Amino acid sequence: MKNILSFIAVVILGSSLFAQKNVDYKTYFTDNCMRVDYFHPGTATEEHFAIDNIFNDGPWSGSRHKLLDSLEYGPYLFEIRDLESNTLLYNRGFASVFGEWQSIPEAKKEWSSFHESVRFPWPKNEVLLVIKKRDAKNIFQEVWRTVIDPASRRVNPAKAPETFKTWDFMVNGPANEKVDIVILGDGYTADEMDKFHSDIERLTAELFKVEPFKSRKSDFNIRAVETPATVSGVNKPHPGVFKRSPLSMSYSSFDSERYALSYDNRAIRDAAAHVPYEFMYILINEKTYGGGGIYRLYATVATDNKFSDYIFIHEFGHHIAALADEYYTSAVSYEMKPPEVEPYEANITALFDKENLKWKHLVEPGTPIPTPWNKEEFDAFSMEIQKERKKLRAAKVPESEVEALFMRQKEGETEMLAKMKYQGKVGAYEGGGYLQYGMYRPYLDCIMYSRNSNNFCPVCQDAISRVIDQYTH
Repeated sequence: MKNILSFIAVVILGSSLFAQKNVDYKTYFTDNCMRVDYFHPGTATEEHFAIDNIFNDGPWSGSRHKLLDSLEYGPYLFEIRDLESNTLLYNRGFASVFGEWQSIPEAKKEWSSFHESVRFPWPKNEVLLVIKKRDAKNIFQEVWRTVIDPASRRVNPAKAPETFKTWDFMVNGPANEKVDIVILGDGYTADEMDKFHSDIERLTAELFKVEPFKSRKSDFNIRAVETPATVSGVNKPHPGVFKRSPLSMSYSSFDSERYALSYDNRAIRDAAAHVPYEFMYILINEKTYGGGGIYRLYATVATDNKFSDYIFIHEFGHHIAALADEYYTSAVSYEMKPPEVEPYEANITALFDKENLKWKHLVEPGTPIPTPWNKEEFDAFSMEIQKERKKLRAAKVPESEVEALFMRQKEGETEMLAKMKYQGKVGAYEGGGYLQYGMYRPYLDCIMYSRNSNNFCPVCQDAISRVIDQYTH
């Protein structure tokens, strides 16, 4: 018994969750937010970092009590440590455009560089910024460190000029006690700002119809920043429609016609800094199906597409809780390999240890693991839809024809799933994370899997709720 107790003590002391409690905010930080902008160049096998600028990003809007990240989602993690004592003051997991770019074929052939930022409470004294990345075993390893002296001449404490109009759409309490979302728009002209406001009202209404957002609406604040464009719409390289907009949003990211991102991090951050925020949504004034979501960077959606409500909610799942895509028949740019370790995402599993399934507390007794379902029939139908979709895109047909195909897919898939034995049960269903075999998702159907409904499954709801808890009292 003594040896067992000693072993437990070592495990607990070695855990980042128990080794240190949150520090006293006022001892180490001021009321402002520090933003460190840096360049992140590299290839598929190496990466480097270089400071660009260090700014005052406005008042600190995050929690002053929950400074340490107990979840550690995301492929990267940054830490802020007191330089003198090495005390861990603040940390957060995150994802980046560079991290996604490393997984596409282009990264094996050439270099690229991306502009990124980390934000944290403004330190009173010198601190050490450390960035870590998951290794092949999903363990965080240090990839860069730098010392930041808030009194240094390279640190600019001046407040940024307020150049854009802002709108307090929904404010339920002090920023330090709520989850704060900033919504930006790209491709909206000055004459389309009423439409921008209307799009915010419509899409956020859909978000708060689904759990856990419905039950926890009072935990959120939402503010918007207007960034008017000279022309309506954004860049769309695949169909040959080229435009320049204030936030440089563009379809065809990583050569995927539906993936819409911006690489102009500085412009986005400068606009977002007009209001308090932890999470960010960028509305794209376009009809073509598209969007994207990167954990703790931003989410994007084409507002005028028939499925914009689905995209809005789905991509926010990626952004707020690092939820994985559970689908695997749609084409993606990433090169995926069979898993060798358990993925960090809360909603997929490699099922190496089915007795310790990460969401086993939500599985009803008697549900088999892995959980059988009519996979072959479903996959055959879905893959035929993807072939038709590819042909339609190549023919550059009107968006209404693609939307009609998606509606046919939705009707067919919904009918098939409704007949399956374990519909509505949490289990482990093969197929997920872009892999047809060897990866499992927790539910037959979820918004992270299909466009059939806008609901998150119980496992995804649980993950999102844990994130909300980190930003609220």
